[in-house]
Amino acid sequence: MEDLVQIKNLKKSFKSGDDFLEVLKGLSFNIAKGEMLGIVGASGAGKSTLLHIIGALDKPAEGDVIFNNNELFKMSNSRLAEFRNKKIGFVFQFNNLLPEFTAVENVMLPALINKKGKDEAEEDAKRILTEVGLKDRINHRPGKLSGGEQQRVAIARALINNPDILLADEPTGNLDSRTSEDIYELFVRLNKENGQTFAIVTHNDILVKKMMRVIKLADGMLV
Repeated sequence: MEDLVQIKNLKKSFKSGDDFLEVLKGLSFNIAKGEMLGIVGASGAGKSTLLHIIGALDKPAEGDVIFNNNELFKMSNSRLAEFRNKKIGFVFQFNNLLPEFTAVENVMLPALINKKGKDEAEEDAKRILTEVGLKDRINHRPGKLSGGEQQRVAIARALINNPDILLADEPTGNLDSRTSEDIYELFVRLNKENGQTFAIVTHNDILVKKMMRVIKLADGMLV
């Protein structure tokens, strides 16, 4: 499989009092196109920090992320923001939907930011919401949706700009086991049918078993 992302010697530290806490200690690995990669490890191992750097939400102290032959951290901030909006989708434990907007309006937002026309953005949002099983809920506001439905809206929002990779950080952490299983099956279907690439941080053993490959972090290193 062709590599989509190359992670090169990532190092990251945070100041803690008078000391520096090393969170990532020289990580190097690749993510292939169409892969479902699981990232596991104990709390504090550096999983979320790693995901934020891959998604260009944070910068490493050393190292780089090479994305389709683009060295992310050699880009200007404005170009990096544009790249992030077009090429990377994010799903977090907390869905951060805007409560005053309907499901379709929430999903449209990244497309509108990406300068897509309103009619085209709405059409795409409705199509993706149908694809994730919310055809009959597109005009509901988040307060009228279940937790699992809200997370599906968040997944649809992450997919609206057709990203090369979807990064998910504990995407089912607030959901019950049955709803979590439904979200896992959705990820697997999107991967199989659309070739969507995933990198997923999770503590859930059921989801881990569905991954093509799993890497484990401990004390900021791969083990």
